[in-house]
Amino acid sequence: MNIIKQASYNNNDFAIEGRDYQFKGFIQVEKVSLRHRLFGQAQYTPIIHRELIHRPEAAGVLIYDPKQAKFALIEQFRIGAIDDAESPWQLEIIAGVLDGDESPESCIRRESLEESGCELKEMQHLFSFYPSAGACSEFFHLYAAEADLPEHGGIFGMPDEGENILLHLFDYASLPELLAGGRLKNAPVIMALQWLQQKIHTIKNV
Repeated sequence: MNIIKQASYNNNDFAIEGRDYQFKGFIQVEKVSLRHRLFGQAQYTPIIHRELIHRPEAAGVLIYDPKQAKFALIEQFRIGAIDDAESPWQLEIIAGVLDGDESPESCIRRESLEESGCELKEMQHLFSFYPSAGACSEFFHLYAAEADLPEHGGIFGMPDEGENILLHLFDYASLPELLAGGRLKNAPVIMALQWLQQKIHTIKNV
């Protein structure tokens, strides 16, 4: 079986013909005109036009407590899910955008205190990825970390930033139902819980 270790082409195989910002705010929207090389050919595409959404680099963390056999998720209103058939209040891992040249690890330590009141212990990097590379430049760093979780959830967040966050605590035993129930609708939380489920399974079979 062949494992693809690198991209077929690189940054020398496309040409930018024009870039024009359509909007600049917390996010930016840019119209990009470009050509790129075709697979199996020396030719390039005709000029194509794409809208590119720029979002800051971000990081998130799944907090779990092996002593209590529990993990934490947060629930908050999300504008991106405003047309969701069930609810715009989404279950997620704790996450936030990097502040300037802040490291992902520093970001999630700060966000964990703001959104759960928990201090993180040893952290493990799971993946770094583009959540929606078809239209968005955001790059996301996903971690898992142990912490001493409280006995009960609570309400957290930074009100001056419009945050109103509800902390939920779940038993490990709820993982299969949570993953299969359709309540989880964003990639980082699904990836993180699949990692935790695999980790628990591995420990049980050692």
